[in-house]
Amino acid sequence: MASIRRTLSPAFHGRSTQNGAAVFSSSPSNKLLHKHFPSSTSSTLLNLVYRRGWRRSFRRCLFFFLIGLLFGITPFGQMDADIRPRDFSSPDLRPPHVHLQSDDPIVSYVALGVNTQLEQHNEVTDSIEPLKQLIVVTPTYNRGFQVYFLNRLGQVLRLVKPPLVWIVVEEKTVSLETARILRKTGVMYRHVVSTRNSSDVKDRGVHQRNAALEHIERHKLDGIVFFADDDNVYTPELFESLRTISRFGTWPVAMLEQNKNKAIVEGPVCNASRVIGWHTNEKSKRLRRFHVDMSGFAFNSTILWDPKRWGRPFSNPIRQLDTVKEGFQETTFIEQVVEDESQMEGLPPGCSKVMNWHLHLDIGNVVYPKGWLFEKNLEVTLPIK
Repeated sequence: MASIRRTLSPAFHGRSTQNGAAVFSSSPSNKLLHKHFPSSTSSTLLNLVYRRGWRRSFRRCLFFFLIGLLFGITPFGQMDADIRPRDFSSPDLRPPHVHLQSDDPIVSYVALGVNTQLEQHNEVTDSIEPLKQLIVVTPTYNRGFQVYFLNRLGQVLRLVKPPLVWIVVEEKTVSLETARILRKTGVMYRHVVSTRNSSDVKDRGVHQRNAALEHIERHKLDGIVFFADDDNVYTPELFESLRTISRFGTWPVAMLEQNKNKAIVEGPVCNASRVIGWHTNEKSKRLRRFHVDMSGFAFNSTILWDPKRWGRPFSNPIRQLDTVKEGFQETTFIEQVVEDESQMEGLPPGCSKVMNWHLHLDIGNVVYPKGWLFEKNLEVTLPIK
């Protein structure tokens, strides 16, 4: 506490000498003090006199504090002296009882008027169904245009909303070139190897697709399976349409003939989403049951590992056959998945739009540098003059 001192008159101001002794003026009061008290005790008495100022202020503050406290606790009005415990009990918060008459409307639903943002968010989340997973199967092998084909397909898959898994199948062993390409695409993928020898099969992708089907069946992947060869061209709209498939979906595919002189369209003819027939331009394939390209259909993966769900009478593995003629791989596989067109869905409604193309652009036995990397500089054929 800071001390409070009174200002002294000039008569009581002391002066200090060089040796520190106090010297006072020769007033009558000082003479009287020197007369009755020694010089050593006179300064002590003066200090006591000076200190009486803060004590007087403290007594005044305490006095006024007690007066204020007395006024604060003194009642100035009437007060009910009958204080019972029920006065301090919590109020009754129950709603008043309502008597419903026979002619009153029946209340079937009562909701509070306060709806928090959290409740609204939960309602919106529950109303949104999660997207179906897409399982894209691509057989591939090392060749001159593999880098171009896989990069092109990978860029399209990056535009598709997840969930999506890309199953890329190679023969015999995993190549470093393919693995490097897949890592750079930014698409979630699984690199699978087919150990079957495909040298005696004209369609080398048969065993590779079967390896992917075995992988899906073993791990019970749930989603829509689509065979997407790397040399075909696809639109992102096609992959979004696949998520509407319940069991089996099909659509028309534009193809370039082997001689590359004519473009044809092959696939279903639909009335809305119902398949009512087929369209094909090749007379040699009219003996097929279903006229559709390998990239012109997709199906639910649970058909592979949950046959009871779809009422399949047999539980044999669904695989592509390597003993059938060229051009009959599609129809023999589809016959294992569905019984007839009534179990199919046409995409898009009316099957009136082409969403992928089979252009037959692949050229085999092309000599190219490994990994498209040059070990040394190219030979200069046109020097700068």
